[in-house]
Amino acid sequence: MTQRTLIGPFKQIIPMTGLKLKGAILDNELKIIDDGGMVLENEKILAIGNFEDLKLKFPEIAIHQLKGNHVCLPGFIDAHTHICFGGSRAKDYAMRNAGKSYLEIAHAGGGIWDTVTQTRKASMEELTKNTIKRANRHLKNGTTTLEVKSGYGLTVDEELKMLRAIKEADKVALPELITTCLAAHMLPKDFKGTETAYLKMISEELFPVLKKENLTNRIDAFIEQSAFSSEDIKAYFLKANDLKFDITVHADQFSTSGSKVAVDYNAISADHLEASTDNEIDLLANSDTIAVALPGASIGLGCNFTPARKLLDAGAALAIASDHNPGSAPMGDLLTQASILGTFEKLTNAEVLAGITFRAAAALKLEDRGKLEVGHLADLAVFHSDNYQDILYNQGNLKPCMIWKNGVLVFDRHRAL
Repeated sequence: MTQRTLIGPFKQIIPMTGLKLKGAILDNELKIIDDGGMVLENEKILAIGNFEDLKLKFPEIAIHQLKGNHVCLPGFIDAHTHICFGGSRAKDYAMRNAGKSYLEIAHAGGGIWDTVTQTRKASMEELTKNTIKRANRHLKNGTTTLEVKSGYGLTVDEELKMLRAIKEADKVALPELITTCLAAHMLPKDFKGTETAYLKMISEELFPVLKKENLTNRIDAFIEQSAFSSEDIKAYFLKANDLKFDITVHADQFSTSGSKVAVDYNAISADHLEASTDNEIDLLANSDTIAVALPGASIGLGCNFTPARKLLDAGAALAIASDHNPGSAPMGDLLTQASILGTFEKLTNAEVLAGITFRAAAALKLEDRGKLEVGHLADLAVFHSDNYQDILYNQGNLKPCMIWKNGVLVFDRHRAL
């Protein structure tokens, strides 16, 4: 049954249309629809334009009448998270801020292996429940699509448990969840063998099950001195390419080489990039790989931000994601982090908003969202304001008052109060 609804009037609609995928964007390039309205047909956008004109064009339509000033943006897209996990790393955070080194924290029982241990102990039901809870918290901050990685299982069975939990969570969570396999997160401490032997085992035993159960079409790997080298990952990524998986890479977080791996294997995205130099920036700018900045990790670890300004000026496509994880990026607030990155890297409002909408969609190969245009999913983030600039100006403190996902009003702060 076809269901149509006209929503409005909005003081401003910022559709994020007509903007290029790569390079710098000026604020005066943003299209603004004043006194706008939107017609939703089931889960998609049927029409967008002046509210009064749409009322005349659709005289019998049901109207969701807005009172006061509202600004509408596409629902945000968080292209990099680790929200499926067990336990907490609050002790790590306190120790790190007190000046303890990575090794000291690990010796005290912390670090990523602590999360692996706690995630292995958790049942699939527990992981599903907690993933739903975290995803719904993201939704209230405006995020309607989240990528969620495995990577805290590090055996075939435990990685499958995580990915199945994310798939189950997607059936219930209000945002849509996009799964990614990050079995190549680190060499597990309890694996008796080399990095290449571990990766061979994962690619031979896990990859076929991922395809069979349709658990994910995305393979990620952490390329770093403490994880896997560009040489280690060769056969793993070749196997992923042969099986038609999309590739993404944790790249250049502490040392360089990961971005070259990403470009060499035609990765959809290269994420982190805090250590990227001019060489890596030029490499990414002259490729089709999306650069994904993760300011949450910079804030959590107290390290440099991704060189976002340089990447954009060089002509790269820049998305911004939260990296929400229990260790380095526990905040999990995409809008706040993107606002802070914009301040430190001198990004225009247009560049920040592009990074959490249509450019983030490109980092996930999603062509049906990230913009408000006819035929796209009706994923809307609505704010109480008469000026879209207020959203980043408040640095995440101005929360959406309404969220539509797939044409359904899934959150209404007016009713929640």
